[in-house]
Amino acid sequence: MIIVATFLQALAQILHMVINIYIWVVIIAALITWVRPDPYNPIVQTLFRLTEPVYALVRRYIPTVIGGIDLAPLIIIIGLQFIDMFFVRLLMQFAMRLGA
Repeated sequence: MIIVATFLQALAQILHMVINIYIWVVIIAALITWVRPDPYNPIVQTLFRLTEPVYALVRRYIPTVIGGIDLAPLIIIIGLQFIDMFFVRLLMQFAMRLGA
């Protein structure tokens, strides 16, 4: 049982790190759009490829442009924070109970 608990704790920590990294990717991508970046820059292209599919998913269900400002990054960050605070913590608590 302790092996399963340790595995779940490790999985929760990795998920937490991935969520935090993706939040930073969304923040950086949103900030870059304010300065009209070169669309042929490989960093800009990578950020676009990492964020645009998720933006499109959110935009499909929620109108995100209000007053000329796209709120899709904010909605995604809030959603990721919810996943991190609820599901990752729930997974961690479950792992701790298995190990006890």
